[in-house]
Amino acid sequence: MKELCFATNNKHKAAEVGRMLEGRYKLLTLEDIGCHEELREDQYTLEGNSRQKAAYVWEKYHVNCFADDTGLEVEALGGAPGVYSARYAGPQRSDTDNIQLLLNNLKKAENRKARFRTSITLFLDGQEHHFEGIVNGHITTRWEGDKGFGYDPIFIPDNHTRTFAQMSTEEKNAISHRGAAIRKLVEFLKNHG
Repeated sequence: MKELCFATNNKHKAAEVGRMLEGRYKLLTLEDIGCHEELREDQYTLEGNSRQKAAYVWEKYHVNCFADDTGLEVEALGGAPGVYSARYAGPQRSDTDNIQLLLNNLKKAENRKARFRTSITLFLDGQEHHFEGIVNGHITTRWEGDKGFGYDPIFIPDNHTRTFAQMSTEEKNAISHRGAAIRKLVEFLKNHG
């Protein structure tokens, strides 16, 4: 089985993606390839960050890899937190702090439309490929559910009545931004891997 590194240390994301790769690839994490440094994410776009991380792993470790960056884009906040989603409330990258700040910033907002967007960059045998997934929805007024991570407890996707944090991993993957981007990646790997 071919090996493919997911340039992340986030065990939640790695587990989600591992299930979606359906045993076609042995999924490695940064820890598995001996990469213990913090990968830089200092670009101004999701695409830039995903490329920066994947390119670094490919160039330094010479393994096929992909990296993602995901942002929550809230219409009433002009697309914020966007590329800064993970560190919206500060460098501590606390999901609780990020959610609380977002809910506070939306207290008086009638428009609660938002979307999650994931950008993936794949380096496969030195060739660069890009994939994107988007899910539209809205921000709740309070936390609902205890599954998932990040902003999942306050995001309800369009045509649904529950937050991502109230859904099983399988339900979420079927409709999520990361799920859509990963499905595009998996389809590409089936045809080119």
